[in-house]
Amino acid sequence: MPAEIILQQTPDAAALFDKREQLAAVRTMLAEREAELAQIRAQLKTFEGRYLRQVGVLYAELDELEARIAEREVALYDSESARRRAEETRQRAQETRDAAFGEAREAEEFDPPPSLKTLFRDVAKRIHPDFARDEEELKHFTLLMARANQAYSRGDTEMLQRLLDDHREIHASIAGEGAAAEVLRIGRQIRHAERDIAALDAERAALLSGDIAQLHLDAETAAREHRDLLTELATSLLEQVADARRRFELIDRQISAHGR
Repeated sequence: MPAEIILQQTPDAAALFDKREQLAAVRTMLAEREAELAQIRAQLKTFEGRYLRQVGVLYAELDELEARIAEREVALYDSESARRRAEETRQRAQETRDAAFGEAREAEEFDPPPSLKTLFRDVAKRIHPDFARDEEELKHFTLLMARANQAYSRGDTEMLQRLLDDHREIHASIAGEGAAAEVLRIGRQIRHAERDIAALDAERAALLSGDIAQLHLDAETAAREHRDLLTELATSLLEQVADARRRFELIDRQISAHGR
């Protein structure tokens, strides 16, 4: 009777197999979380752009008119309370204008400093997909590189530095060779991936609890009722702007009548 040869994995080899399975699973989960968060960001960004174009600019116009009215009231009444109100309304008008128009200006003015460029290059030299050793690492490096590009476009030095530090820690030398050492290296990768998943979940929760997300939710509810919430808000603001213009013209006439 022929003898059967039974191949058994060593404990280290079995542990390495399990760790690789865990790493593949956690990286898949990380990629899914990244994709989900990217979709949420894109949806809210698109909605915020529409909000700023339809509603934000009208808030800015209204607050500017209110500030001008308050400033004219100083000339008419010349009181401490009038001056204080003029300062407050002017500050609010500036804040509203910055909110409505500031983002586009910041995008136009984005000029990354040399330190950010150097940091980005250091990161790219380590995690660029071209340097991947296998298909699994190629997918992971592609994900990391996308994150690095987003951080660079935002001027997010902290995120870029974290990507660099993570890479250095994961690939720091571990005493010994073979399966046992590889298990330790993969363990580091798993811990970093799990930490990144937790960070993405926290960012998702923060985004969905923000004002824009709530307004987006309200707009979706209105849409199911065949209403356009942003158009309704804009219509209401147009009426308020028209009223503010009338009040500004009235106070202007009062000042002229008093010869001021």
